[in-house]
Amino acid sequence: MNPQSTEKLRVDKWLWAARFFKTRSLAKQAIEGGKVQLGGQRVKVSREIGIGDQLRIRQGWDERDIVVIQLSDQRRGAPEAQALYEETQASIARREQSAQARKLAGGMIDRPAGKPDKRARRQIHRFRHIDDS
Repeated sequence: MNPQSTEKLRVDKWLWAARFFKTRSLAKQAIEGGKVQLGGQRVKVSREIGIGDQLRIRQGWDERDIVVIQLSDQRRGAPEAQALYEETQASIARREQSAQARKLAGGMIDRPAGKPDKRARRQIHRFRHIDDS
C-alpha cells in the first residue's frame, strides 16, 4: 500500500479511501448530516485529519469509534483499506451487543409473508388515495 506522504488529508477523501462510503459524495452527505464526528464534534467536509485522530462514524444501525492509523487518498482493496484504521474494543462490543438486541427483537416484528397480491395492492392504492377524491 502506498500511504500518502503528507501528514493531513481531507476527511471525506479518507473516508472514501478507507471504504466507509462508496463515493466521496456519499461521504460528504454523511459528514454534512452529522453522521461523522471528530473528537465528539461535528466536522466539515474539508476538515483535515491526521494520524491518531478519533472518528465516530454512524452508518445505518452501526456506530463505530475508530482511530486513524494511516492516511491514504487512493481507494484500494478492503484488506488494505482496513489497515488505515483501528476500531476500539468498546465500539466492537457495543456494535455486537446492539446487533444481538436487534436480532432478538426481529422475531417480534410482524412482517408480511411476501409481496402483496393484486387484491391487496388495490386495497393499498385505495387506502393511500382516499383524500384525493
